[in-house]
Amino acid sequence: MTVLTGAVMTTGALFPSAASAAKPNPVQKSLNTLVVGDRIPSASASVVDREGRTRHYTAGFGDLRTGAKVPKDGQVRAASNTKAFTAVVTLQLVAEKKLDLDAPVDTYLPGLLRGEGIDGRHITIRQLLQHTSGLPEYLDKRAVLKDPQRYYEPRELLDSALVQKAHFSPGAKWEYNNTNYLVTGLIIQKVTGRPLGEEINRRIVDRIGLRHTYFPTPGDMTIHEPHAKGYHRDTADSPWRDVTELDPSWGWAAGAVITTNSDLNRFYTALLGGELLPPAQLAQMRTTVPAGAPGVRYGLGLSSTPLPCGGVYWGHGGTIPGYATLGGVTEDGRAVNIALTAMPADSATDQHAQAAVETALCR
Repeated sequence: MTVLTGAVMTTGALFPSAASAAKPNPVQKSLNTLVVGDRIPSASASVVDREGRTRHYTAGFGDLRTGAKVPKDGQVRAASNTKAFTAVVTLQLVAEKKLDLDAPVDTYLPGLLRGEGIDGRHITIRQLLQHTSGLPEYLDKRAVLKDPQRYYEPRELLDSALVQKAHFSPGAKWEYNNTNYLVTGLIIQKVTGRPLGEEINRRIVDRIGLRHTYFPTPGDMTIHEPHAKGYHRDTADSPWRDVTELDPSWGWAAGAVITTNSDLNRFYTALLGGELLPPAQLAQMRTTVPAGAPGVRYGLGLSSTPLPCGGVYWGHGGTIPGYATLGGVTEDGRAVNIALTAMPADSATDQHAQAAVETALCR
């Protein structure tokens, strides 16, 4: 298949000039590598520089069947960036004295967490948000891909985790886990008396004007605004399968949000700038522990990653069948989010995507 690449800049040009085509800028070149070299259907980026200027870039096809262009700053499934949204709502409730970070889960949902080595009387909300609870994982992506349009209730998902044994004692170590945020979502609903999606939309989306971001309502499997289609394949030689429409209920508090690259930049910039949390709660969110990869640290729904040019960037990132997102913001206001329309299949693609973020932030 011939792969088309092009840039969508803030000037509105759909393709680069002859001069820039001969020597694309570093961000565009990084996206081209992901499409041509790593065979990702499409890649897009929104970059905010030190002067606050935003530029958008695209490469590849928005639709492999028709060869349609990738929409400028189109919507994507945010996947685990949702965890940052869920954590912000939780910390807002802490600021409002409706939750205590160091209270056990049983304070709000008595008896919810019981199993082999699992006891909600000894797992705190802080441990849920920081992935130090020891809870086992509920998510089975193979089952999701087998029936992507199936609806799941949160308690149904939780039950699939609680039949397993705890991975470690609460607080003993760090291990990334979607179940932590599933439980956090249930706590938010119990304390507020409202659906999680309504709280995220009211407390974050509407508050800072994320015009292209929303938490899908039950049964909504579509992406509402212009978007590149999302794809999946089981092996490198398999044909691409269109998985754009899926029921995000299995991601829920850990992965259901739909957004755009520029809205994610706005979200993380507003968060780090103190627009969503009081100083005390933002400080708690930014208090980190080592998170597996060299130099990467995890706070409460927020991670920090070192940059080769110095400093760190704060964000989250996420993968879901059909989409992957990564990026973040720096202390001096630089921001980037990159979206791919397939989950990276190997470490080389992961490294190229990470290099694209570093290129955008270190230019």
